[in-house]
Amino acid sequence: MLVKRMYARRGYTGSRHVLDEHNRVTLTATDKGEVVGTVTIGIDSELGLMADELFKDILDEHRARGARLCECTKLAFDLSERSRVPLANVFHLALIYARDLYDCTDVVIEINPRHRRFYERMLGFRQQGELKINPRVNAPAYLMHLSLDYVSEQVERLGGTFDTPAGSAERSLYPYFFSPREERGIINRLLRMDEHHISS
Repeated sequence: MLVKRMYARRGYTGSRHVLDEHNRVTLTATDKGEVVGTVTIGIDSELGLMADELFKDILDEHRARGARLCECTKLAFDLSERSRVPLANVFHLALIYARDLYDCTDVVIEINPRHRRFYERMLGFRQQGELKINPRVNAPAYLMHLSLDYVSEQVERLGGTFDTPAGSAERSLYPYFFSPREERGIINRLLRMDEHHISS
């Protein structure tokens, strides 16, 4: 599969699954057969999003302006330097999946306060609303928001440049995202797979 080949080019592999009954799909990054991280992407629907439990008022404001929301949950990665490549790759794949297969325009994520700066600095997320206690994990959580237009702009400017002087000088994760050319190949492949799934 093209996605796996592009992942493997950087020393990792990825697996993709179809949406479950809750409109969620989980992507997994593995290194030599060992899982190094996962992310679940949820697509907004009549079922809503998990973040609605705490932040429905904010999400409804986005919906009212016409946003098509998705959310990242169960993002399980070691947020150290050595995890930058698999984290960037699997996160990029998740956003491609949401944006190009399900027409999402915005992504939200609930995160522990100690991770807020990471998501702001590395991906451009911005805090929305106040700190709340998430009963699902019995821990404090911020709601963070990111426009997928912003992601597209960063990929066009920085994607695939991690081994260049410009990419090395950039502090965000975007140089570790797939290049624009790689991204277009992934999108085309996923769209063909989706068409085949619908017709079969």
